[in-house]
Amino acid sequence: MTSPALPAALRRDIDACGYFPDLIAETMAMATAGEPVLHHVVHHEATFARDEIQRHMSVLVLTPTRLIVGHTDESDAPGESGQAMSTTESVGLDKISSVALTRVVAHPERHGSNRSATVETWLSVGWGTARRVDLEPAHCGDPQCDADHGYSGTLAADDLTVRMSAAADGAENVARLVSFATALQVASGGGR
Repeated sequence: MTSPALPAALRRDIDACGYFPDLIAETMAMATAGEPVLHHVVHHEATFARDEIQRHMSVLVLTPTRLIVGHTDESDAPGESGQAMSTTESVGLDKISSVALTRVVAHPERHGSNRSATVETWLSVGWGTARRVDLEPAHCGDPQCDADHGYSGTLAADDLTVRMSAAADGAENVARLVSFATALQVASGGGR
């Protein structure tokens, strides 16, 4: 089976990370299935676990009809060294319920003068697959009260969150995530 080719810019960004580029490119080409790629973001993340570095790569692709989310991880199961797991999820744009973009801006008092910069950003996307519940003990406000008031909390969609910072990922990648998030907000909101 021959997978359709990815756009050169997406393939270049995958290759630049140096993390199983052929596997990830093939996985994303299978998922896009030749549909035009309007925007993309590639995020390579390393985490430290005990005495190892575990790498994770996320590739987000926006097509005219879908958000495609690809994740690739090295296996950390005992006896499974040298293996990787690559997964894609395809979400119809009409299924996306929320797209939140959060930016941390340095020197906001100088914003607009080219002397402020987005130093960190988060993209959070919800489509109803996963939810997160944050609970904490409820309080009545009386510092002397030791009665059980149950719990209070929040229920939040938690399908996808990508965080990039200028310090870890570079200012150019932060700008790409902001651009991707903006395009996804328009596409999923019917503003195409």
